[in-house]
Amino acid sequence: MTLTHDSPVPGVSVGVGVGVAISDAAAATGLSTHTLRYYERAGLMLDPVERASSTHRRYGDADIAWVQFLTRLRLTGMPIATIREYTELVRQGDETVDARRELLVRHRVAVLHQLDDITASLAAIDIKIAIYEQKGTNT
Repeated sequence: MTLTHDSPVPGVSVGVGVGVAISDAAAATGLSTHTLRYYERAGLMLDPVERASSTHRRYGDADIAWVQFLTRLRLTGMPIATIREYTELVRQGDETVDARRELLVRHRVAVLHQLDDITASLAAIDIKIAIYEQKGTNT
């Protein structure tokens, strides 16, 4: 599978068409309009968001797909500064593929450590629930 910055997320087809208002983009991504504006100001968008006029943003399919990918990175704990670094690498083109891969591999390792921690915490919760269930059946 070949991905470009126009298709940053495998299997994501958002179908917003030519461009939607920021409120519709917020609904499509599950983010607030404030967060979308922040992502733009913070330099996290691959390309400048198109404007229907001097003030009205128009988000296209590629913008929505990119924001959805950024959201996944944020949900896994990637700092904004690292996302900005990754975005800049993508903007620089194919000569940065190795650097992008390395950045994502490092993040993947961190996510796997988080997953281990969460799995251990879930096991502790399950044990506590089992204790309470056992106590509940003894009364």
